[in-house]
Amino acid sequence: MSESTVSESSATLMVDLIISLDGYASAEGWPGWWGLEGPEYLAWLEEEGKKDLTMLMGANTYRVMSSMSEQALGDESGFSEEEGASLSGLAAMPKVIFSSTLKEPLAWPNSELVSGDAVEAVKEMKRTRTGTLSTLGSLSLCRSLLTAGLVDRYRLVVFPVITGKTGHERIYDGYPDVALELVDSRTFDGRSQLLEYIPRVIDGPPGSRQQ
Repeated sequence: MSESTVSESSATLMVDLIISLDGYASAEGWPGWWGLEGPEYLAWLEEEGKKDLTMLMGANTYRVMSSMSEQALGDESGFSEEEGASLSGLAAMPKVIFSSTLKEPLAWPNSELVSGDAVEAVKEMKRTRTGTLSTLGSLSLCRSLLTAGLVDRYRLVVFPVITGKTGHERIYDGYPDVALELVDSRTFDGRSQLLEYIPRVIDGPPGSRQQ
């Protein structure tokens, strides 16, 4: 049995990221999803939102996403219909926010604040909750959870752009070495690639005696 396998009564932790081909989470001057979200991808996002998910995020992501979610409810939000539905739908989802600076009550509906150590809190959540715990943005949180060996699934949607000049938020900086076992993949709209892995933090090349 894989070390990442968890019992049916416990929660699965998934790091869930969108990424450019060269490893950035966003880029200056580019819209959300690099402007390449198509109907297949948006339909998949809608279906994912119906699952038993609890979203995990840090304070910065909370501030950005809660503001965008509220903006999406307006008549002149500037978002497409599909973008608006995806953003406003986040309000109904259970969310856990890790922050030592935010204070309760949080304005975004269905948001729970955790001010203590995120790694220890997620360990307890994995033991006591069910369904899937899924990160939203929050690159430092994702890195900490992966380094601690808590991540059961590592899922990327790779968009076909290289943002070497304008890219922001390098995703893999500060990561440990990680071996990845591919367990799922698909293509959206003939251009964006979903890759889902079981991750394993390693101290040397996979297959070496250290492993």
